Order: sequence, then structure tokens, then C-alpha cells
Amino acid sequence: MRENELEAYLSKGVERIVRGILRASAENPKESLFMSRYAVSVREAGRRRTKLEREGEHIPPFLIASITSACNLHCQGCYARANASCTDGGGQTQLTAAQWGEIFCQAGELGVAFILLAGGEPLLRRDVLAEAGRHRRILFPVFTNGTMLENAYIKLFDENRNLIPILSIEGAEKLTDQRRGDGVYAAVRAAMGRMAERGILFGASVTVTKENMREVLSEDFTAHLARQGCRAVIYVEYVPADKGTGYLAPGEAERTYMEQRIGILRESCREQLFLSFPGDEKSSGGCLAAGRGFFHINAEGGAEPCPFSPFSDTDLLHTSLREALRSPFFVRLRTEGLLTAEHTGGCVLFEQEQAVKECL
Repeated sequence: MRENELEAYLSKGVERIVRGILRASAENPKESLFMSRYAVSVREAGRRRTKLEREGEHIPPFLIASITSACNLHCQGCYARANASCTDGGGQTQLTAAQWGEIFCQAGELGVAFILLAGGEPLLRRDVLAEAGRHRRILFPVFTNGTMLENAYIKLFDENRNLIPILSIEGAEKLTDQRRGDGVYAAVRAAMGRMAERGILFGASVTVTKENMREVLSEDFTAHLARQGCRAVIYVEYVPADKGTGYLAPGEAERTYMEQRIGILRESCREQLFLSFPGDEKSSGGCLAAGRGFFHINAEGGAEPCPFSPFSDTDLLHTSLREALRSPFFVRLRTEGLLTAEHTGGCVLFEQEQAVKECL
């Protein structure tokens, strides 16, 4: 896929997501008003990216930012703990809220429309979330385990509608608590109830394994989430960063089933938005990491291809976002065939770790 075709493909994807969010928030006046205004920003961002594309510069519409390396849970199979990018206390050299604010400013100027905030547990960085809330041209899905969503955070999300909490859940109570810890499912349910009461748009993030696939892709499961007020479900293919868990990763047959089921859910559950990550790589001409469709910024400012491939030759403390997209490492990954290689799990770069390191 040529770069101009990729830009068109990504822009259409962004437009589909925004239309889906508008549809999901149709009965929520406050949310619908914000999203209508945001849709104008998305069109402006698309025009900026298209202009730069014509000038020979490709800008992805998405970023993923891990704003902290600290987390309050020890989830089984966690990729961040497996690759040592997540700890109990976090690192000592994490970016400040002001430094993240500068990155968000640069992103908005370039035409980045979405920045997914992750961790660790992002709710441990209230200062960064408050800073993100000021950047109204960008939508910030906040991927949280949901255990810290008390009243102060409910107020923050209510006042900053460009921050959309995405709560992690693995299915029903048994599977969720089995992976995330006793009582987590109940905490997530309670948090959903508090947000629904305030009319806050929120979603759920589901890590899909061979073990939970049929449950989490069923109409019963998504209908249950809808009754809790959940208006978006993001399915993330399990990547076996924790050695010995490869048997849980979806293979080609499971990915085909997943794609079919999501298609059915989109038709049968029109009040909800369904997304998958990494999604259909065949349609996009390969993996979208390393700046093709997104890249990952770690808690210390390192620019990485994706969260599952935590390697970097550039940090955003000393380099602009624009320059990071042209880093020799990213260019080699994009031009030497690593993003289009055959793979069996959810992440092509994860399976080619040695080859990725050789590109540094």
C-alpha cells in the first residue's frame, strides 16, 4: 500500500470511529455536543495530515502513550511487566505533566486525532490526565483497570469529555478475577455504575485469548456491557509476552472467527462501537506500528514501534515528535519488510525481536 493510499485508509478509519462514537452517544446530550464539536477538529486534523502527505511527510492519526510505568495490579500475562516496562513503584525518570503537554501540543499541530493513554495504570498520573483534558482537539481514550475510579476521577472525566475511560475486563467475574485479582470485577462494575449515573461515555477493553474468545464475542456479553452503560468495546489480541502462555494467543483461525464475530456485533448492536487491535493488517498492507498508523511513547519519553516492541533510538525529551517519525530505526522497520512479515500471534514485531534489535 502506497503512503497516499495508507493516509486515505487511515483517515476513513478515523471517520468511521468518530461516526461510531457519535452514534453511541446519541442519547447523551452533553457527550453528543462535545463529539459534534470534536468531529470538526477531526476533519481539520485530516486536512493537515493530507497536506503534509502531499509534501512527502506521513503523519499517523494515532499515538499510544504509556504515561506511567507504575501499576497497582499484577495481572497474569501482562506484557508490560513481562518486558519490565511496568513496576509497582514506577521509574524515577518519567516525563512530567508539562513535558507530556508539549508532546500533546506537537501532536495536535501535526494532525494527530487520537492519543491512547495507557500505563502501567494511567490513573496514577492525575496530573497528566488533567493536562490531556486541556487539549480539546485530541480524543484521549484512557485504558484503566478501573479500580481507582472514585468520585474525584468521575468529576475529572465529567468535566473533560475528550478523556474517555476504557475499563479492562476479561469477560464475566470468574475470568476477570482469575487474570486481574479477586474483587477486580466488582470494582469495575461499580465504576461503570458511577459513570453511567453521570452520563459519562466509557468503554471496555477486552484482551482476547483462546480461553475467553467465545464468551467475550457473544451477544450476551456485549448486551450485558450495554446495560451497564458501556458504549464502546475494544478487543485486543493477546500477545504472549509472558513466556509459557503462547497457547492462549489467537491463531489464524481464531483471528478469522474474531473478525467475523465483530462484523456481526457491529450489525446487531448498533448502539455500541466495536474496534479491534491490531485489526485487519491485510487491509492496511501490514502492521501499523513504527509510525505507519501509530507509534508508542513510553513513560520516559522513548519513541517505540509499539507497546509489544519496547525498543527505541529516539527520546522525545531531546527530539520533536515530527523528527521521531523520521528516526532511522522507524524508517528501517517500515522499509525492510518487518511490518509485513508472516506471524502467528497478535504482534508481528514481537515475534521478530532479534530482527527488530538489529534495526537499531
